[in-house]
Amino acid sequence: MSHVDHFSYGLVTPIAAYIVSTIGCMLGLALTAKARAATGAARARWLVGGALSIGGTGIWVMHFVAMMGFTVGGNPIRYDVLLTTVSMFLAVVIVGGGLFLVSSKNYSASRLVVSGMVTGVGVAGMHYLGVSAMNMSATVYYDVTLIALSVVIAMVASTVALWFSVKTDGTLATAGAALIMGVAVCGMHYVGMFAMEVRPRISLTPVEGARGIDFMLPVLGAVSLLTLGLLLAVILAPSEQEMRTDAELLAHLENRRATARHAATAASAPVAQNAMQNAGQNAPAEQRRPSLFDAQDR
Repeated sequence: MSHVDHFSYGLVTPIAAYIVSTIGCMLGLALTAKARAATGAARARWLVGGALSIGGTGIWVMHFVAMMGFTVGGNPIRYDVLLTTVSMFLAVVIVGGGLFLVSSKNYSASRLVVSGMVTGVGVAGMHYLGVSAMNMSATVYYDVTLIALSVVIAMVASTVALWFSVKTDGTLATAGAALIMGVAVCGMHYVGMFAMEVRPRISLTPVEGARGIDFMLPVLGAVSLLTLGLLLAVILAPSEQEMRTDAELLAHLENRRATARHAATAASAPVAQNAMQNAGQNAPAEQRRPSLFDAQDR
């Protein structure tokens, strides 16, 4: 008989986890759409925002919201704060790396696949690092087949997410893509969780670490503020079409300046040459042609 309950609060935690994941992915796709129309530092800032939204909210926060429904026969579960925090940074960094790779000028299908595979392995690593951060009076075993399946799901989901980040355009398309990404992320999480087999054991020492609710409340508060700030940035920023129009206008003005500079340089060259010739012709004979006596004196 299994001592594990993944849905101790019923459907509340999986539904909440899916909603959180969808919101994070939708906001991340909106931010990466801004990055496609930007250049330089502005593009990098939009991509960082996308990594925070998809990796931080869409994946990491979703993971720990779902974990709130995980219980082991009533045994207390505590979380190692350091490992949990490292798993968050891993999710953001690995998703950010994938976004930067596929959004470069050298985009190709092979680059997308490689980036998706690497990102998927990183996301799976985040999941199992977060699971290993759990402290409890129990021995944990894993089903290797289900672990492999969860990694494959993570790689496929990451590849699809990266493809959406460079191809999705428009509100309806972004919303649809986010709904699909939410299903993939939650599916990967629960397949990975079902790979666990937990056998409680008797321990006389208290379980170390922070309670899930104590750790998650401040994190959710911080993530909510960050999400609100990124959402306001998307709303207040110019649209993708406006950004493209501005970039084209700036490029057109720069071309006109370059053409004007080239024309001015070409027009001034004959004038300067004629001035030099006139100066040579008007110079005194003594300056233009040294005399024989000058040569002997030297």
